[in-house]
Amino acid sequence: MKLLHTSDLHLGKRVYEYSMLEDQEYILKRIINIVDEEKPDGVIIAGDVYDKSVPSAEAVQLFDDFLVQLAKRGTEVFVISGNHDSPERIAFGGRLMNGSGIHMSPVYNGDVTPISLGDEYGQVNIFMLPFIKPAQVRRFFEEEIVSYTDAVRAAIGGMKINDGERNVLITHQFVTGAARSESEEISVGGTDNVDGSVFAPFDYVALGHIHSPQNCGTEKIRYCGTPLKYSFSEARDEKSVTIAELKEKGKLCVRCVPLTPKRELTELKGTYEEITRRDFYLNTTWQEDYTHIILTDEEDIPDAMGKLRVIYHRLMKLDYDNRRTRLNQEVSGAEAAEAKTPLELFGEFYEKQNNQPMSEEQTEYMRELIAAAREGER
Repeated sequence: MKLLHTSDLHLGKRVYEYSMLEDQEYILKRIINIVDEEKPDGVIIAGDVYDKSVPSAEAVQLFDDFLVQLAKRGTEVFVISGNHDSPERIAFGGRLMNGSGIHMSPVYNGDVTPISLGDEYGQVNIFMLPFIKPAQVRRFFEEEIVSYTDAVRAAIGGMKINDGERNVLITHQFVTGAARSESEEISVGGTDNVDGSVFAPFDYVALGHIHSPQNCGTEKIRYCGTPLKYSFSEARDEKSVTIAELKEKGKLCVRCVPLTPKRELTELKGTYEEITRRDFYLNTTWQEDYTHIILTDEEDIPDAMGKLRVIYHRLMKLDYDNRRTRLNQEVSGAEAAEAKTPLELFGEFYEKQNNQPMSEEQTEYMRELIAAAREGER
């Protein structure tokens, strides 16, 4: 049984106010190409189909087109809701679509009925558990449910799992120890952690929620990661879809098929002069990539964002890395302030704020400004 595992499409997402819809449409077409090449028995979408619980019309249309393309290929598709999705909207029409091989997770009601697929080794039972919180699970079970681990353990305990057959769980939770990135929602104090031991009954756990591809202790419990990079903390990630092949009971093979985006997220660092030099960016894709530029100049460049966008057309973020930013000093009250001139006080403030003294030109400018201010008071 071959399963293609993806998640966290976040359709409709904006990154630094740039719409990602065009890039998402491109990457979904690439996933369709991989389906044609790999011919999996099933495609798993492990939550966060959309970036918002009320998605835009364009995002819904894009997902609809994707599902239609998968249905035309006769591939079974399994979709669950994530923490960004509305479970009711994901569930809508699910009973009608089942006949087309498109299986949408219903709103959690305490009962998760598996969908079974067969191959030469027997049955594979696929359980679809959408994103759940303890409060959602508590009303369906008598035992005490406080933590996310309690909730997922109770939900799994309520499933009719045949240990003699192969069992796959699709879910969208944060498994303890997984490495997060900046584009994910984080619960204060790690209260959303789920202990990986609760997944012991399953031969493969297709996880969504974490954006960087990774195993959780074992390849049986895996985050496939997002198909696109949604933050610069993911800039060095290699995006992919996961192919999980289940042979006879206990035999699992997991591999990745890389995804190349329409545009990369790229971080560049150097002085303004270096970054704008033609031989620096010539013969690269950086001018059309989504970029984060870190300038190392000690002095801020006037209108740097506007000037740099002339070259780097999709500049998303601009930062400085210099003495001022590296030393994040607390600016406290000046000592013996009464005995110092306004120019001396401002000079001390400037030095603490920028980790360097004012230049002669800046000092002269401030001297003239203070003198003009005093003249205006008279």
